[in-house]
Amino acid sequence: MQSQHPTSPAPSSPATLRKVTIAAAAGTVVEWFDFAIYGFLAPIIAKVFFPSGDHIVGLLQTFAVFAVAFALRPVGGAFFGMLGDRIGRKHVLALTVLLMSGATMVIGLLPSYATIGIWSAVLLTLARSLQGLSAGGEYAGAVTYVIEHAPANQRSRFSSWMPAATFGSFAVAALLCYLLTANLSTNAMNGWGWRIPFLVAAPMGLVAFYIRRRLQESPMFQEIANDTDAIHASLGQTLRQQWRPMLILGGYISLTALSFYTFSTYMTTFLREVVKLPADQVLMTNVAALAFAAVLSPVLGRVCDRVGRKTMMTVSSVLLGGLAIPAYLLASQGGVGNALLGQILLAVGAVTANVVTAVLLSEVFPTAVRYTASAITYNVSYAVFGGTAPFVATFLIATTGNRLAPAVYLTIIAAGALIATFLIPETSKRTLQEQPTELRRESNKAR
Repeated sequence: MQSQHPTSPAPSSPATLRKVTIAAAAGTVVEWFDFAIYGFLAPIIAKVFFPSGDHIVGLLQTFAVFAVAFALRPVGGAFFGMLGDRIGRKHVLALTVLLMSGATMVIGLLPSYATIGIWSAVLLTLARSLQGLSAGGEYAGAVTYVIEHAPANQRSRFSSWMPAATFGSFAVAALLCYLLTANLSTNAMNGWGWRIPFLVAAPMGLVAFYIRRRLQESPMFQEIANDTDAIHASLGQTLRQQWRPMLILGGYISLTALSFYTFSTYMTTFLREVVKLPADQVLMTNVAALAFAAVLSPVLGRVCDRVGRKTMMTVSSVLLGGLAIPAYLLASQGGVGNALLGQILLAVGAVTANVVTAVLLSEVFPTAVRYTASAITYNVSYAVFGGTAPFVATFLIATTGNRLAPAVYLTIIAAGALIATFLIPETSKRTLQEQPTELRRESNKAR
């Protein structure tokens, strides 16, 4: 006789959990390192691929290509998400990290505008598009894979290593860019030095691919794969059944995306181009702030398991809404200390939002469509609010003349995320096999 409530698979051993977490984090490091270096090197990329008499125009064009990769992430999320729900998590995660690192390496090999003209920008856009497609299936898949192995009462503890890997990869990317900037002349950096971080992605990707290929499938996916009665939902069915939780969760992730890229990517441009701090000082403060964020992530992961998801969501919305303007005011004062403190203020809220988002991606959706629904939700939010963050911030300052305009934008989005928080039920005490009733859309209310 079939049980009314699904039973959880046997918990993974500590050794398996360590292996799974390391493998997932390794790919996450590659994914976000690849995206980070583009943002850190944006001023140089603008000169190499978009030479213009107006520096702001070149920078806007560079950030427009940055946003193109995010525009394609929902497509990649849908494609790789459905693939992951059909053939398994580990195969897709091995493929995405290989594509991501390959596309990044290609950027490091591209000829400049001075060599082939407009085709350099076209090829850059194509490489960024491939990055976006592959990254669309990466992060949501990585946290799904980890959480489907984790004990029920420690899901945020283990999934928080994905945000830690994200912030850590940005710190490594910033450190590498800092070392290059500090040790190379401006001509050398603009000529060939900027290519080094992109080429480093190739061996990193191969290592992550090797680690992921040796993994076993997640127990929860294996349970569905062995169920002969299980039905794989189409993309249309997934959207019809899950549109409500996807919309609500996406409303909150908009803050996660915007705060992450405001803190990790745009602030370096703001400090260099608006505040006029030297590039090496900017990158030094960014390395310190990102390292702080990486260390804070697993700490907040444990806190999230104790206090619940809604509390963490509320705290992150209040922190980012209340501290965005003070953070920009501090950073605008100039000096290394003010730049670091401004970034730390943003970091606390951004880390809190990223940690709770990581676990919500899996807890809000049922196993059969978890990869697809979470990948689409995550990547649409990041495409609209994350990928556009540097462009919108640069545009707002250029058109208003107000240095605080990006902070006001972040504050408004934080208010919207707080509304979404009220609509999401507490999911920390629920099993992963069943979707929260409050978020389930019943297709037939009467039989």
